[in-house]
Amino acid sequence: MMSKNLSVVAILFFLGLAATGAAQAGNSAAGQNKPSPSTPAATTPKPAQTSAPNAAAPPAPSAVSPTAAGTAPPEQANPAAPANCQGGACDAQPPHITIATPAPAPAPWPWQDRIAWAAQILLVLIAYVGITLALSTLRKIERQTRYGEAAAQAAAESAKAALQLAQAQERAERPWILISPEPVPGTQDSFTVVARNRGRSPARIVSIVDEIATARDAAQLPPNPGFKTEARAPNSPIILLPGESTGIKSFRRGDVKTVCETAEDLRRVEEWETKIYLYGRVAYADLRSADESAVHETSWFCWYIHGRQKSGLVMAGPPEYNRHT
Repeated sequence: MMSKNLSVVAILFFLGLAATGAAQAGNSAAGQNKPSPSTPAATTPKPAQTSAPNAAAPPAPSAVSPTAAGTAPPEQANPAAPANCQGGACDAQPPHITIATPAPAPAPWPWQDRIAWAAQILLVLIAYVGITLALSTLRKIERQTRYGEAAAQAAAESAKAALQLAQAQERAERPWILISPEPVPGTQDSFTVVARNRGRSPARIVSIVDEIATARDAAQLPPNPGFKTEARAPNSPIILLPGESTGIKSFRRGDVKTVCETAEDLRRVEEWETKIYLYGRVAYADLRSADESAVHETSWFCWYIHGRQKSGLVMAGPPEYNRHT
């Protein structure tokens, strides 16, 4: 847009300079060709048509009868004589001569005006060439600016992609603690909540917290998990290498009576009118990280199924109770 505006301005400037040079050249030529004032041509004055008072009278007409002389009457003999002369001699009318002033010859175009006109044309051409070069330079600068913006955008996208790749590699190489319930080998209706490192780096368990709740359905639980006790650090340091696991919570069939405070609560659990839920949270850190505050968390939620003869423990719960950071 700026290049188009500059092109229009250059054309208008060129036309203005050309019109100015032509006007000045025309004014100079007109000044040279203007005729100088001259003395008007002298004309011959008419002589007075009045006769002098002492002039002799015209001769009297002859007494010879026109019939006797055998000649025509005076009117017929001199038909060109004016009628106001009344048959007498009239003064001759002198010719009236008017001399017209001839048109002045065009003056030659002075060398000074020619040089000035050529200089103006040269200046106009130089200005046109300069404006053309300026417009070309501006277009090149505009193209370079666009190329620079495209390169900067490409560099930013490349940096973003590299950052995402680095973050993906970091997430792939970091430890991931996953929770799953497993039956205790050799013991019927007894289960253990196991934390297993599924990542590629060793993890250190920082704290553990768990809770047992009863409700008709999981939808009746609070939106966010709440704990009656504070998170506690393990009694001994727990470090899990990739693929290793450790138990963080155990539950068996005999613990149902401990959860149910009354016989009515136990009956409701046996009739499946009330369900028993176990949930908790494990905090762990990456041993490779130098930042001790960089702690990851894994939340878990299990549903204890109390059967008449056998029991089970399975993963369940809403997403708020099953989070991984």
